[in-house]
Amino acid sequence: MSSATVLIVEDEPGIADVLQITLRFHGLDPLTAGTCAEALALAREQRPDLVLLDVMLPDGTGWQVCRELRAEREDLAVIFLTARDASSDVLGGLALGGDDYITKPFNVDEVVARIRAVLRRTRTPAPPVSTVLTHGDVELDEATFTVRRAGRPVDLTPTEFNLLRHLMRNPRRILTKDELLRQVWSFDSSVESTVVETYISYLRRKLDPLGTPLIETRRGVGYGLRGTA
Repeated sequence: MSSATVLIVEDEPGIADVLQITLRFHGLDPLTAGTCAEALALAREQRPDLVLLDVMLPDGTGWQVCRELRAEREDLAVIFLTARDASSDVLGGLALGGDDYITKPFNVDEVVARIRAVLRRTRTPAPPVSTVLTHGDVELDEATFTVRRAGRPVDLTPTEFNLLRHLMRNPRRILTKDELLRQVWSFDSSVESTVVETYISYLRRKLDPLGTPLIETRRGVGYGLRGTA
């Protein structure tokens, strides 16, 4: 993977310094900001590939920063890195468009691994020839990273797109949570995470209003696409 620019938004200088040194050692190009205002200005000027985002900042919250940046750039990857570990905070961060959520205290090697996993998903180059996957009235174009249902565009985040793509590539299978964690998030299957359930619910919210329910839950097994007539 070519070098990627990572914007570290962290108001504790000691933590910011450790992250900056570690990311640079691993071949990434770090930038740092200590406030919401600095983060937004740097993100707009430097256009990083990923933002490593604290939640509690001196002049606001990481939620606000994520919301503003997501409105401007759907291709920007966001990982929350925060001491707020309540399940409502995790789900709230993912709902805002976060691609991952890491709680403090953290292991720096894990942070690097999670950054690389997110970048693999969000920086996958488009194939030279358009490849369109279809399932019923859903069309997913792997070349342009666009999705349409019943002819209407569906706005998905990079993670939502990759999850739907994996489901559409396996239309006649029920995919287990462990497989989805490995294939979509590059997580080890032993990781305990509610991220799959969360993103399945996001896809349903965006796809189901445009047609019949698309994603099937096989309780105790996993998820798949419903058959088409």
